[in-house]
Amino acid sequence: MLALLRKWTIAAVAVLGMTAAGSAYSAPKTVLVVGDSLSAEYGLARGTGWVALLERRLKAEKIDARIVNASISGETTSGGRTRLPVLLQQHKPDVIVLELGANDGLRGLSVPAAADNLRTMIQLAQQNKAKVLLVGMRMPPNYGRAYTERFAGMYKDLAGTYKVPLVPFMLDGVAQDAANFQADRMHPLATAHPTILNNIWPQFAPLVKR
Repeated sequence: MLALLRKWTIAAVAVLGMTAAGSAYSAPKTVLVVGDSLSAEYGLARGTGWVALLERRLKAEKIDARIVNASISGETTSGGRTRLPVLLQQHKPDVIVLELGANDGLRGLSVPAAADNLRTMIQLAQQNKAKVLLVGMRMPPNYGRAYTERFAGMYKDLAGTYKVPLVPFMLDGVAQDAANFQADRMHPLATAHPTILNNIWPQFAPLVKR
């Protein structure tokens, strides 16, 4: 009888272990998007920006992930650096999409300072076991060749140093045509956001499919 009870106990523990493992495996990943107006649906109808489109694509592809969009219009790398610790504590993301820098560049702020802010954010995310996707931006040519090259190179250098995937230019295929933009000529129309998502998806998908 004792031997039988022992077998039942072992079997029960094995089943519980499998159940726990299955629950952990099936738990949805949390994706935190930390960005600026390009990710915050500035000037758009709710649900038409690329982050909302991303959420729908995840569902269509049956990828179990929850999106937390913490993007704020006007956000800079400094603001993101300040907010990130609380966001990490609150949401405990598995993946962080880091889409910042455009406002730093448009204001002509120091590239080394922006790089330092992004570097700190990447390090903090990795220390919290979150995978990072770095989303890059480029400055218009009227900012001068030296500045635009340093700015674009900032993202490439950070991605190489910290071995994180990079979207070199989120507005690729959008920025080339003024008809893709709202009246301010800075923020894309809703019709351009599927292109933005298509630029981001190839680098993003492997992070949530693992």
